[in-house]
Amino acid sequence: MRISFEFFPPRAEGGMESLGRVVDRLAAFSPEFYSVTYGAGGSTRDGTLDTIRYLCGKSMNAAPHLSIGGDTPEQTAALLDAYDEMGVTRVVALRGDLPSGLGRSRFATNAEALVRRIRKHNGEHFHLEVAAYPEVHPDATSPESDLEFFRRKVQAGANSAITQYFYNAPAYYDFVARARAAGITVPIFPGIMPITNFEGIVRFSGNCGADVPRWIHKRLESLQHDKGALKAFGIEVVTRMCEDLLANGAPGLHFYTLNRWGATSRICENLGLGA
Repeated sequence: MRISFEFFPPRAEGGMESLGRVVDRLAAFSPEFYSVTYGAGGSTRDGTLDTIRYLCGKSMNAAPHLSIGGDTPEQTAALLDAYDEMGVTRVVALRGDLPSGLGRSRFATNAEALVRRIRKHNGEHFHLEVAAYPEVHPDATSPESDLEFFRRKVQAGANSAITQYFYNAPAYYDFVARARAAGITVPIFPGIMPITNFEGIVRFSGNCGADVPRWIHKRLESLQHDKGALKAFGIEVVTRMCEDLLANGAPGLHFYTLNRWGATSRICENLGLGA
């Protein structure tokens, strides 16, 4: 079973050292890799590069996110060459977001084009992860068109997929079943977002198209002023969902850690992962 953890490039002074402590905590669960996000329009390009270099320096398997949102082919090629030189063998290829104010209509290309660009430049050197959306991408015109975009990314050369996070396991099962019926055979790893607060998870989920079931929303709302109880409830809910996913054939789990180790570690411990 594959376990992986996702970080974002630290911004604050001393952030890299803090991230190092998180990495050391999560290393107990023997992740296959740590991925590092890439800001809208390449806004964290240098930060992502520095974080990947830092992780490689700690002998960790690091996987940079790379988006096509605001980068030229030359910028993409330069990053790929730099990662190759560091010994990176995995890339998470995404459409990404444009900087604020430009609007979605400015996208001329998508993740399929990035996958093709990487394969043209690096051949089969990189294992390519792409995104999948069990609850349908916010920009998709229909579930069918969303699945077709996913199929085209895989056809272009993607090796596996990581989903947007969700709290409805049946949505994942339905998506995988439809993907298999469409002839898509790559592993599809569920993305897992621990719940540690109320307002943040509701706001972020609304922006990215992830549904927070009404019963979870109401429980979180009632617990929002008791941080300990809310965190315990969130860990319980996500643990149960992960147990269900693994029992029903999910090939592994990808955790969106938000650069913290606490809730993610508790969930992994509950699942009996690690030494």
